[in-house]
Amino acid sequence: MADDYLVRIGKLIRDARQHRGWTQSQLAEALNTSQSAVNRIERGNQNISLEMIARIGEALDSEIVSLGYAGPMHLRVVGGRRLSGAIDVKTSKNACVALLCASLLNKGRTVLRRVARIEEVYRLLEVLSSIGVRARWINDGVDLEIVPPAELDMEAIDAEAAVRTRSIIMFLGPLLHRMDRFRLPYAGGCDLGTRTIEPHMIALRRFGLDVAATEGHYHAVVDRSVRPGRPIVLTERGDTVTENALLAAARHDGVTVIRNASSNYMVQDLCFFLEALGVRVEGIGTTTLTVHGMPVIDADVDYSPSEDPVEAMSLVAAAVVTESELTVRRVPIEFLEIELAVLEEMGLDHDRTPEYFADNGRTRLVDLTVRPSKLEAPIDKIHPMPFPGLNIDNVPFFAAIAASAQGQTLIHDWVYDNRAIYLTDLNRLGGRLQLLDPHRVLVEGPTRWRAAEMMCPPALRPAVVVLLAMMAAEGTSVLRNVYVINRGYEDLAERLNSIGAQIEIFRDI
Repeated sequence: MADDYLVRIGKLIRDARQHRGWTQSQLAEALNTSQSAVNRIERGNQNISLEMIARIGEALDSEIVSLGYAGPMHLRVVGGRRLSGAIDVKTSKNACVALLCASLLNKGRTVLRRVARIEEVYRLLEVLSSIGVRARWINDGVDLEIVPPAELDMEAIDAEAAVRTRSIIMFLGPLLHRMDRFRLPYAGGCDLGTRTIEPHMIALRRFGLDVAATEGHYHAVVDRSVRPGRPIVLTERGDTVTENALLAAARHDGVTVIRNASSNYMVQDLCFFLEALGVRVEGIGTTTLTVHGMPVIDADVDYSPSEDPVEAMSLVAAAVVTESELTVRRVPIEFLEIELAVLEEMGLDHDRTPEYFADNGRTRLVDLTVRPSKLEAPIDKIHPMPFPGLNIDNVPFFAAIAASAQGQTLIHDWVYDNRAIYLTDLNRLGGRLQLLDPHRVLVEGPTRWRAAEMMCPPALRPAVVVLLAMMAAEGTSVLRNVYVINRGYEDLAERLNSIGAQIEIFRDI
């Protein structure tokens, strides 16, 4: 049993080292030991102390090898502090996971620049590695290189990693061009209630894909005689649905028209990436996309995904609820204009720089400075709409912002079954939120936030909203089991600390 435990630890260390893009010699040098000792550790042939595991985790900057801390990650937040200075927005989490799935279309080498180092990306990398894709971090762990094998080994898929991410559903589009039969574990991710995959199936059946869901897996069969002869009309203007249709159309030998398509930020980044692969896409930024597919894609491509508008919104919300002056740099303004218009009506004091382009050469960015403001509740309800409306993922941040404003705000989160319920966790911190039904919350402000200890909500954006409220609350709060935050944010606690927050990461011993 002890030997098996060492083998499992060794495999975790090896995978973390490879994700970091290091050789055994580089890790040995960081640990001040020999390459042969690292080799023995990774093979499970070396006894290893908890102290050494912790040292390895620190050297590799990896959550994967922090087993010696025995338990999930928690945050201890000393609130009531003002933020100041400037902070850069990281690249888009949702774009990065779409591009990882899209790399399966390409026979050549894909390099993605400044990829978000988050748990969602790590889970997808584990899945890709398990089926034979060579993925490694390069340029000091900043960029990601992906090289696919000639044949994917779907029987070896890492099911445990796959079920922890909903993004696995976007493997369907690329895989239907690579094999006639395959299976995928059920998609997981945030607990946001029942979310059917039927809109995906309606689109992908037009390419001959038939899926039966049994015993925890999607069993897929492809009929090569089926081709989309007329425009594909999506029954839901969803982001991942549109992306799956794009991924299927990219290698379809012909022209595919996709109507009622999402034109959101991650879809646009995927379109730009497909163009870099040589696939012509007309109508980017609109609800009708025309894809000129290529049956064979074999290109060495280098692409920089744009910045994340949802992370930008969360940083703006952090400034608002802590009554701080903060500059948020590299904000993708095209995807935050409605949110900022609503905040302006509420009384937000802010200004922005002239626009400039992201590294992809297409997405427009600004630097945004937010100042302490006396906010009034908006007259109209806060509700999401497909782009260019208010972003679905930005709705939860308005719960914390509305709690900081004078008056009552109605928030209608009509998309998800459970997320509005999780927003009422703010009541534990002094908020006055009344749940009207599973989709609507009435927020009364202003709020005198108070410290508390609580479990992290199982959904990404409500979890971050709770963290922001803790930052505003006088005293010390504890947020337990924050894995869900790490799914979507890279080093969030450390980055918030760099602008004046006081957040300590700890684990139960």
